[in-house]
Amino acid sequence: MDETPRPSKSQRKRAMHMLQDIGTQLVDLDAERLIEIGLPEALYEAVIEAQRIHDFEGRRRQLQYVGKLMRTVDPAPIQAHLERWRGKAGAHTALQHLAERWRDQLLDDDNDAFALFTAEFSAHSARADLQRLRALVASVKRDQTAGRAPKNYRELFRAIRIIVNIAGDAS
Repeated sequence: MDETPRPSKSQRKRAMHMLQDIGTQLVDLDAERLIEIGLPEALYEAVIEAQRIHDFEGRRRQLQYVGKLMRTVDPAPIQAHLERWRGKAGAHTALQHLAERWRDQLLDDDNDAFALFTAEFSAHSARADLQRLRALVASVKRDQTAGRAPKNYRELFRAIRIIVNIAGDAS
């Protein structure tokens, strides 16, 4: 008799915990992304119910139920969606940090930083954007000297972020 070996109890438990972790990630998603994944009806309803439960013990039991329902579906497509979204979020965060660094550089050292910024992003931004950036940097410095609210500081960040995001999308 050729009998295939069954997975050990520890292997089965690890697999169940992995499925429960995926279920927990599903509970953290918004409704639009849940619909995009295309979950089976019972699993979708269990995830929505888990999102509504705020009691610790009740939520824990509901997450276990979601994990149990996860055993009936193929987790690979769900994991693929989650990984893709996680990658996009990481890229978005990296662009945010890049915009913050450029803002700080432009405020610390106008001329050299503007030359570097222009060299890196001139193909992705109009000349008017660069003139606007210079004006915003000057406004931020005046606001900081006068101790005013950081309105222009936030506006400078938004302008830089737009240029950096356009460059990030183009590459």
